[in-house]
Order: sequence, then C-alpha cells, then structure tokens
Amino acid sequence: MHDPAQIVATPAPGRACGPCTLCCKVYDVPAVESVAGQWCRHTLAGRGCAIHAARPDHCRAFHCLWMTESWLGPEWKPDKAKMVLALDPATRNMNVQVDPGQANAWRREPYYGQLKRWAAASIPKGRHVLVHVNKTTTVVLPDRDVPLGVLTPEDRIVSRPRMTPQGPTLDIEAVRAA
Repeated sequence: MHDPAQIVATPAPGRACGPCTLCCKVYDVPAVESVAGQWCRHTLAGRGCAIHAARPDHCRAFHCLWMTESWLGPEWKPDKAKMVLALDPATRNMNVQVDPGQANAWRREPYYGQLKRWAAASIPKGRHVLVHVNKTTTVVLPDRDVPLGVLTPEDRIVSRPRMTPQGPTLDIEAVRAA
C-alpha cells in the first residue's frame, strides 16, 4: 500500500495555481503551524506562498483536483468555487474543503448539482463525497445530505444500502473510534 503522504500529483497541461491560494486556508499544515479555517501566515494574498522555495513537503506534494484534472471546468478553480476538491488516495473518497468564509458555497449551482451527480456515481464504487467546513463533515448523497459532525482520524464512515419506495439509498453513520 502506498503512503498517501508520498503521492505527488502532477498538474494538468496549462494548469497553474496563479493567484489562487485557497488550499492555504482550508487545510491543517502542522509543519507551518497552519490551522484549517485560517490563512497560513506565509500566504501572500493573490500572490502565493512567501516560503514557496522552502515550503513543507505536505504543501509541495499537494495539487487540488482542479490542478490535476483538465476535465474540471474553470468554475471549479478553488478561488472561484470557494472550495478545494481532492481525492483521498487511500479511500478514493472525494473531499470538498469549503472556505469557511463561504460555508454554503457547496450548496450553490453549478456545484451542488455536480456534487450530487458525483455522489450517485460514487455509490456503486463504495466511495463518498464528503464536504468539510473546517472540522465539520457532511456526506453528500443523491437524495439527501447527512451531517456527521466533527470526525477524528480514527473514525470510520459506514454506509449500508437500504431500499426505499423511491429506490435504493444509503444509511450513513460515523463509527466512533474506541
């Protein structure tokens, strides 16, 4: 099994961060004492990272899905969408890290409809679309959104299929670490 921290994504042709720095706000980066929900102290607004040449490996290895997937349109660039998309290398869940200053950005169109479509496509593969606003997680399903609250790294998301009069759905819960 690969160590997720060792996976380095490669930007798609023609893609560049440019003035976008939203990943510097929505993720914890302990190496620079950056806390999710607050701008990293090394972020230069609209310009990038003040320590780019010496930035931590965590930052060096990360590229959002907009950077790596040319099929994502310009509306998904994080500074426009107000959210950063990434695939978990281990679970292949889609993680949607939302700018807490725009906490409902994921509920706007065209984003919400697309997240619902990705959720429907993810179910047969045993994957989920997870929206994170700071430390609070919501699972997006085709028929509803399931708030799970604050998860720890040890918590697991468990889904169980269930048939309804409208068709199949999932029951979702977070199984707390012992």
